[in-house]
Amino acid sequence: MNVRRIAGALVMAVIAGLLVAGCGSGAAGAGSGDGVRIVAAENFWGSIAKQLAGTKATVESIIVNPAQDPHSYEPTAADARTLATAKLVIVNGVGYDPWASKLLAANPVSGRVTLNVGDLFGLTEGANPHRWYSPADVAQVTDAIAADLKRLDPTDAAYFGQQQSSFIAAGLARYHALITQIKQRYAGTPVGASESIFALQSPALGLTLITPYSFMKAISEGTDVSAQNTITTQRQITAKQIKVWIYNSQNATPQIARLNQLARAAHIPIATVTETLSPTTDSFEQWQVSQLLGIEQALRQATGH
Repeated sequence: MNVRRIAGALVMAVIAGLLVAGCGSGAAGAGSGDGVRIVAAENFWGSIAKQLAGTKATVESIIVNPAQDPHSYEPTAADARTLATAKLVIVNGVGYDPWASKLLAANPVSGRVTLNVGDLFGLTEGANPHRWYSPADVAQVTDAIAADLKRLDPTDAAYFGQQQSSFIAAGLARYHALITQIKQRYAGTPVGASESIFALQSPALGLTLITPYSFMKAISEGTDVSAQNTITTQRQITAKQIKVWIYNSQNATPQIARLNQLARAAHIPIATVTETLSPTTDSFEQWQVSQLLGIEQALRQATGH
């Protein structure tokens, strides 16, 4: 088990007890309200769902604070009640948000549809959970959300189809254009990253990510980093084997802060990414475009073109 989740086990037990006592019957839940009520565990999937649903549904996300590390999130009783009212629940899975699946299991509701992104891709805990950083996976999740909306509200199926087409053609246009542009200009450029969230985006950008994957995974999950991985990552920076250093500002541990200092001392440009929308007022594509522009600027600074 992820060590950053152990402390939340007691919290989960208390919340599950409150659910059973207070709203475990499922009487209010998935069928209440007008249209489709969607609850997403994280706001990156919630943003996409909101754009696909348009005016035919309401969407609420649970993890929205960019200062909150989703890996260590401890749910509240209010989160449990929010999930209990949903017709469609979107969870990331792959061990990223186990609290959500536990709360859903504690309060089964007839007719509720749950989209587990990890299950969609046949992934199990231990795989890289950050699927929203893979453009191909984003496309498949978009298709799955649209399909679930059509199944839950077949009367508005044509509307959801139009929303999906608009999101893909217009909403994601700049996102895809930047990915293509970076790949064309900087393919093969060696880069380093603090966490495994970037391991899913770097192939789409054509960048060569040389940081040991086990280092990035350990930082992401809050587990111990081996001495050898630490030495290797430090050497890649100090020897300027990487052109750009990319780090998750939502998990700037003391160890990562030291690596950031090494990158600055080596005059290696730094680009930042986050796990959830930052600022929270941004849409998924606005957030991703902003980060891609930062990565492109760092690459331009590092390579001179």
